[in-house]
Amino acid sequence: MTGGEGGHDALFDRAPDDRVRVLDESGALVGTPPDMSDAELVEIYRHMRLARHFDERAVTLQRQGRMGTYPPMAGQEAAQVGSAVVLDDEDWIVPSYREHAAVHVHGLSLSEILLYWMGHGAGGWGADANVFPAAVPIATQIPHTTGLAMASKLGGCGGEDGGVSGNRPQAGDAVACAYFGDGATSEGDFHEGLNMAGVFDVPAVFVCNNNGWAISVPRERQTASPTLAGKAAAYGIDGVQVDGMDPLATYRVMRAAVEKARDPDERPRPTLIEAVQYRFGAHTTADDPTVYRDESEVAAWRKRDPIPRLERFLRETGRLDDDRIDEIEADVRAQVAAAIERAEATARPDPETLFDDVYAVRTAELDRQRATMRRLRDRYGDDAFLRD
Repeated sequence: MTGGEGGHDALFDRAPDDRVRVLDESGALVGTPPDMSDAELVEIYRHMRLARHFDERAVTLQRQGRMGTYPPMAGQEAAQVGSAVVLDDEDWIVPSYREHAAVHVHGLSLSEILLYWMGHGAGGWGADANVFPAAVPIATQIPHTTGLAMASKLGGCGGEDGGVSGNRPQAGDAVACAYFGDGATSEGDFHEGLNMAGVFDVPAVFVCNNNGWAISVPRERQTASPTLAGKAAAYGIDGVQVDGMDPLATYRVMRAAVEKARDPDERPRPTLIEAVQYRFGAHTTADDPTVYRDESEVAAWRKRDPIPRLERFLRETGRLDDDRIDEIEADVRAQVAAAIERAEATARPDPETLFDDVYAVRTAELDRQRATMRRLRDRYGDDAFLRD
């Protein structure tokens, strides 16, 4: 561990409401920048531009009836990209349903992400990416993360003889990172998961994407705690609040937390990171946010948009110019278009496979339901199930 203004101790020894910042809303430096190369900084920008364009196209696909319900992430790119780029390939991400950018940075292809929201069983995971399936139930992935980190610590989640994955992390090498929203901190799974993580010193990082709204419930109506980072004290672990729309601040905090979790010379310790941010769009494409929040609130947060903020910093420091931005724009458009084409070209599974993986062995009740479905398909045809 290192101390001083730019060291890890300075990050973890601050008050829970002493938010870590590196860039202000205009892209000017207001804190200690992380030690990164020019190429690494531009790559974070490219990832965020890719995530924004992917998100826009995904919403359009849903509106066109080409995909199911989708949770937009616009506004939350910095916290996802700035944290995920810190992780090594051997580390694990245990996401909620909105971490499209984080799981892509960690190895999941864009087409695999799209397939998940298209309801395809092949979507949402990849054989070569250490990414758990997205957790739609709130906070259930947090105890999973603690268990995964404990398995890593004990050396039980890797190796050729089985475990979570036959070719994945070896003893003590892997850090498990959970992503969840602010609403998850009011669930029992949050308390149980972080309590166990603190008691057993597991190599885990818990990233709370605090966007201020648990669907339509504002943050102040679900907890009286002044900050979410402050809840870490109850579990004897570090909690730190960061500007989640500042990718460099998020990177700096995440780097420190991962190094602390992986430190070979000291006992690994988990960290709770509260990344304060905002979602510009709806909770999901089935939601209408205009019924519970004012447009003036959205407009105020749009001034903190992480993408132009980092772009201004990179331009003013000579790392980015118009030509490079045009190249990035063309690249992300082509990448997303290709991913959509791959996803839509993927053969759709037989509807009856819906019943195959509910349990390890299909039950008599599931067999009965499958038979009922078969009779309905024979009687009415598959088109009947696709009409609104």
